[in-house]
Amino acid sequence: MERLSGIDANFLYMETPAAHMHTIKLAVLDLAPGAGAALDDVKHALRERLHLLPQFRRRVVPVPFALHHPVWIEDPAFDLDRHVHAIDLPAPGGWHEIEDAVAAIAGRPLDRSRPLWELWLLRGLPDRRVALVAKIHHALADGVAAAALLAAVMDEGETTAPVAPPDVPWTPEPVPSRARLVRDALRDHMPRVRRLPELLARTARGLRDGARLRRRLSATPPRPLLDAPRTSLNGALRPSRGFALVSLPLGDVKHVRAALGVTVNDVVLALVAGTLRRYLGVRGQLPERALVAEVPTSTDAADGPRRRTGNRVSNLFTSLCTDVVDPLERVRRIHEVTAAAKEINRALGPELYRDWTDYAPPGPLPAVMRLYSRLRVADRLVPPINVIVSSVPGPRRPLHWAGGRLRHLFSVGPLIEGTALNVTAWSYVDRLDVGVLTCPDRVGSPREIADGLASALDELLMAVNAAQGTSPAAQRA
Repeated sequence: MERLSGIDANFLYMETPAAHMHTIKLAVLDLAPGAGAALDDVKHALRERLHLLPQFRRRVVPVPFALHHPVWIEDPAFDLDRHVHAIDLPAPGGWHEIEDAVAAIAGRPLDRSRPLWELWLLRGLPDRRVALVAKIHHALADGVAAAALLAAVMDEGETTAPVAPPDVPWTPEPVPSRARLVRDALRDHMPRVRRLPELLARTARGLRDGARLRRRLSATPPRPLLDAPRTSLNGALRPSRGFALVSLPLGDVKHVRAALGVTVNDVVLALVAGTLRRYLGVRGQLPERALVAEVPTSTDAADGPRRRTGNRVSNLFTSLCTDVVDPLERVRRIHEVTAAAKEINRALGPELYRDWTDYAPPGPLPAVMRLYSRLRVADRLVPPINVIVSSVPGPRRPLHWAGGRLRHLFSVGPLIEGTALNVTAWSYVDRLDVGVLTCPDRVGSPREIADGLASALDELLMAVNAAQGTSPAAQRA
C-alpha cells in the first residue's frame, strides 16, 4: 500500500463528469510478415511485460471521511481482459476513422474501481497497419513517466527480445480496512504538519524573489486569471471530445529552432500561435490581447533516473504573442517571454507547486470542482488560460512491439474546466507527432487546428529561408 502524492491525487480531485483527467497515447505500427494482429496477441505481449508497468495493476482506494489522499493497492481483482479491448474501424480505416475512434475513447471516464488505464486495439487499417490507443489516468504518469513506460515495454531492435521474468512475483493486496486507512491517514499527517512552517517561509521567499525579478525582466510573462482574454476556446466543458492529429517533419522544426536561436518548445508554441491566429481570425474572433498558454514542465533532474510512475511537473504560463503579425518576430517574442517565465519559476522554486498540492483538501476540492462544472461557472468567468500546450521529447530510435514497427506516436493531455483545447507534441525519431484534443461545444473543428499547425510551420520555413536567402529545397538538401 502506498499513499498518492498530492500532485498525483490532485488529478483525481480535478476530475468532473465533463473534465476527464486521463491522457491518450496513440501508437501506429506496421506489422512484420507473419505477425499477428489479434486481440489475444496484444494481451499476450502485454501480459509478459506487466511487471515493467508497476502502476497497471494498482487501483485507488479512498480514505474514509477524506482524511487524507487515497492510497494505491495491488488490485486483488485485477483482470487484464477488463482493460484491453478492440474496435473494428469502418472503411477505409484511415486517419479520419482513427481520429473518430480516439475521440470516442477520450470522451469516457475511467472506472475508478479498477486500475486507471485501458488499451484499445484499432483494427481495419490498410497496409498491415494497426493502431493502439492507451488511455492512462494522469494520476499514474505524466509525459516523462509515460515516455519511460513506453521505452520499457518496446524493443529497439526488429527482433522481439525475450522478456526477463520479474525478480519477485507480483502479489495482490487485500483491500485495507477502514480502521487501518483512518489510522494511517492520521499518522501520515504528522510529517505534513511539521513541514508546513518551512513551506510557508519558502513560499514567501519565492513570491518576494519572483516579484522582484518580474520588475527587472525586459519581457513580462502573463498572469493566469488576469491576462488571458476571453475567446471561443474557453468556457464550461461537455463530456464529448474531438480529436485530430498531424505529423510534422522534426528536421523542419529544428531548422527553425537553429535559425532563430530558440528552443523546440518555442517553435511548438509558435505553431500553436499561428494556427490559432488563423482559426480565430477567419471567425472575426482574434482578441487584441495575446493568448495565454499553460505549459506543463518537468521538475525531474536532467541527470536523474528514468521515472515510470507519478507526476513531477510544474506549470509555466507564457504568451503566444498572437498580437504580433510577423511570424519570425512572433517566435522571438515567444522565446523572450517563455525564458522570462522560466526564470520566475526558478525564483519561486520548481518544487513549490508540487509541495503545495500535498495540502489539497481531499474532501472539499472534488466537491467544489463538481459543483463548478455542474453550474457551468466557467461560462461566466474570465478564463485563467486560453490553451494548454505540451512538448515531450520522445524516443530517438525506432521502436518495435509485438511484431510491429512503431511508425507514429501521438499523445494528448486532458482538458481542464474553462479550457477546451489541448495541443500535445511528442517527438519520435524524425517526426513531431501532434495531437489536438477539444471539446466540440467550444472548438468544433480540431482538424482545422491540426492542419493549421502544418501551415504555420510552412509559413515559418518560408520566412526563415527568405531571411537567409535560401530556398526550401536547398534547406532540405
